[in-house]
Amino acid sequence: MKMSTGGVVRITAGVMVFIHLGLILYGATKHSPSLDEVGHLAAGVSHWRSGCFTLYCVNPPLVRLIATAPVVCMETRNEWEERAILSGNRPEFNCGARLIEMHGSRAFSFFTIARWACAPFSCLGAYICFRWARDLYGPAAGLMSVVLWCFSPNILAHAQMITPDLGATALGVLTCYMFWRWLRARSWEGAYAAGLTLGLAQLCKTTFILLYALWPAVWLWWCLSRTGNGVREVKQLVMMLALSLFVINLGYGFEGTLLPLKSYRFLSRALSGHNATAAPGPSTQNRFADIAVGRLPVPLPANYVLGIDHQKRDFEIGLRSYLGGRWKHRGWWYYYLYALAVKVPLGTWGILGLGLVVTSASMLRNHARLDVLTLLGPPLLIVVFVSSQTGFNHHLRYVLPAFPFAFIFCGAAAHDVIRRGTGLKVLAGGALAWSVLSSLCCYPHCLSYFNELAGGPIHGHNHLVDSNIDWGQDILYLKDWVDLHPEASPLRLACFSMFDPTAAGVNFTAPNPLRASFDGRKLIPEDELGPSPGWYAVSVSVLRGLEFPLYDGRGGRISSGDGAFTYFQHFEPVARAGYSIYIYHITLDEANRVRRGLGLPELLGDLPAGGASEREDTLP
Repeated sequence: MKMSTGGVVRITAGVMVFIHLGLILYGATKHSPSLDEVGHLAAGVSHWRSGCFTLYCVNPPLVRLIATAPVVCMETRNEWEERAILSGNRPEFNCGARLIEMHGSRAFSFFTIARWACAPFSCLGAYICFRWARDLYGPAAGLMSVVLWCFSPNILAHAQMITPDLGATALGVLTCYMFWRWLRARSWEGAYAAGLTLGLAQLCKTTFILLYALWPAVWLWWCLSRTGNGVREVKQLVMMLALSLFVINLGYGFEGTLLPLKSYRFLSRALSGHNATAAPGPSTQNRFADIAVGRLPVPLPANYVLGIDHQKRDFEIGLRSYLGGRWKHRGWWYYYLYALAVKVPLGTWGILGLGLVVTSASMLRNHARLDVLTLLGPPLLIVVFVSSQTGFNHHLRYVLPAFPFAFIFCGAAAHDVIRRGTGLKVLAGGALAWSVLSSLCCYPHCLSYFNELAGGPIHGHNHLVDSNIDWGQDILYLKDWVDLHPEASPLRLACFSMFDPTAAGVNFTAPNPLRASFDGRKLIPEDELGPSPGWYAVSVSVLRGLEFPLYDGRGGRISSGDGAFTYFQHFEPVARAGYSIYIYHITLDEANRVRRGLGLPELLGDLPAGGASEREDTLP
């Protein structure tokens, strides 16, 4: 019996999702814990054991609860949780580092299991891309959208981690799809589904709080163009939003729900009424404390509210940001546009451009423009809102929830191209193949992907650092390289990581910093500054000047501030661990060549292989 075109498309889409799942599961076994994963794992385990959501409150807990559900049964040593009660900023990271320290290499199996538990999020996102594009534009559109999702390097990268970005992306497009279905049918069942999924999306990432403003506005637009029972629809919309609030509170176990607004102690200037950089006063941390609105109960969990406050404070204070080889305090309004230009495959950009050319007219006819508003309103709002937060720019992942909507829009291009002749079909097919092959050429190092316009992942650090290329994910690859090259011992390492690389079996000491550091008593001698002969491994973020407390291999920390290790830019690496850790073998002649250029005295002979001498000069 001959299979219908729709049946072939569904089977092909299923195969794509199956391949996608395999790529995720394999990649999840290969990478060391990224910076944020260290905190999320500890926080998730703590949530399950204590029922408290204080740790990592800047992100809602749903994804890490799912990720750590199987880990709670495996992780039985809980002494690390003592750090959860310590005061200080972001204690979840200390907790996570301590957890890894206590369990050693066994801890990496916890992360693998947790990552596998999150894989269904990505499969869900793929399905919704297929379903929504098919419903709008037909089977070919659904297939185009699901292929773009399944082989997007940015989707693959975050699907291999327990951070909330991919879960939020999948549930975000799911709830918008449910809202679109409700707009079409305006039934109570559709309203329930939209409200439930909106609450789940909020439990992944607070970014989707924007939908509470967008959805009523979209509904009003639909009302102006169609007839219907306005009173019933208002009731459904109110119920939808109320149900989402109930789901949010349920996800937190109603922890701190309905506390009076005046009872909170805020940190951000927006909510406290005081400068975010100033030391908080004993009783002046709430601008609502002495006004009537402060007596109103807040219909949200306490840690959900405090998480928004903490995130707002970070943007108010501002942090150093990097873009295109330049550092500055705070960020750029165009950061995410630049990041998208270099991190999205050029083939995908080609399909988007083709979609804009061939579909713009048909999508703006009659009621189709309302479908377009529902589809493109959320991603445009997300990109505009995130771009407006210029306190710091570190992560393209903040706009990851916009990706599936773009993939669905690309499906519209496939729909129109099929009807316009062979030339456009070849062009669209070639762009799709280019996008897939470009992504797979970088796999499994998807986090470090950069397109050909940016020079590929090898030159990615010229454009972006941090979670865009180097998030501590390649330490296990470094361990494999060291095991295969015993001659590279002793190794000196400057690694951007939230846990001590010795837990992965990497034995190392720290490289010499570029400049002397003072603590009131000690001064590093000049022959222990800057380049010296030996084997080195340096994270590309540190190479570009990221300021971060680095592990020194001896149980302590050193600072990478003030460009401490940027002098490695004067050397050519001999190998790489993934695309985020460069490995150098520096000879005496090479070291002296660079030292002369830096104004440092030349070395007369090889320093001890372990690095700089142990002597310390004392300041008078």
